[in-house]
Amino acid sequence: MPPSPDDVLSRHPAPLVARLRAAGCVFAEEEAAELVAAASGPAHLAAMVDRRVTGEPLETVLGWARFCGLRVAVGPGVFVPRQRTALLVEQAVALLRSAPGTPVVVDLCCGSGAVGLAVAAALGPVELHAADVDPVAVRCARRNLEPAGGRVHQGDLYAALPAALRGRVDLLAVNAPYVPSAAVALMPPEARDAEPRAALDGGPDGTDLQRRVAADARSWLAPGGTLLVETSARQAPLTATAVRAGGLRAAVVRDEERDATVVLGTDPRSSVSGSSRSAVTHSVTDRNG
Repeated sequence: MPPSPDDVLSRHPAPLVARLRAAGCVFAEEEAAELVAAASGPAHLAAMVDRRVTGEPLETVLGWARFCGLRVAVGPGVFVPRQRTALLVEQAVALLRSAPGTPVVVDLCCGSGAVGLAVAAALGPVELHAADVDPVAVRCARRNLEPAGGRVHQGDLYAALPAALRGRVDLLAVNAPYVPSAAVALMPPEARDAEPRAALDGGPDGTDLQRRVAADARSWLAPGGTLLVETSARQAPLTATAVRAGGLRAAVVRDEERDATVVLGTDPRSSVSGSSRSAVTHSVTDRNG
């Protein structure tokens, strides 16, 4: 009987960890443990290590990423959810926690669908839709969201969404690419080389997609609904300007510890639950500066 992955690591931990560290893996011990746990045998373990040391993200090697306490399926060619994006999820949950009825949530530029999945897991019943232009991302998002009752659509931004959603969306969550084009080359190799450039490159100032999203958001939001856009601290003023240009009230939420920034755009039209959503938005904004 061939040795188990645990036996491989227990007998020869140093070479495995040393190989990962030599390849630039900062948390080599932790990665080694994850790879061993996921391997079905020594040959599988060796193949996964080979993929990792050539620069493939650990998450796509494993087939999943940890995000907001969930295991989110990912694969080669799919944007790997970042831990900073948990701030966007937390804002979404806070805004909708006391909403009456079943809220309508759209995860736009969804990638793996991690944001929509985490929001639905935290809130309970939601009408969840997600969309992405990339067919590889759409296939991955369907793996994550369809078992949870979500619907995933393929197309360019709002063109992907069913027309029946127009004017009904309580929360529009968007993690569109926002890295300025010239800065993509400065990203870690496992991002710039392994993830699709279209999921990273936000145009000359990083806000090309954000401006397009903000320009049409109000027509898709329900009265009092909210647009949430992940951005960077440097680009937040540009993102907020785009949100205001779309006719929404803008506020910036910043978490220094996670280096996470979200711009909230609130529809100014009144709704039954609009006052409670606005109150949550302002209290969170004040707390985070």
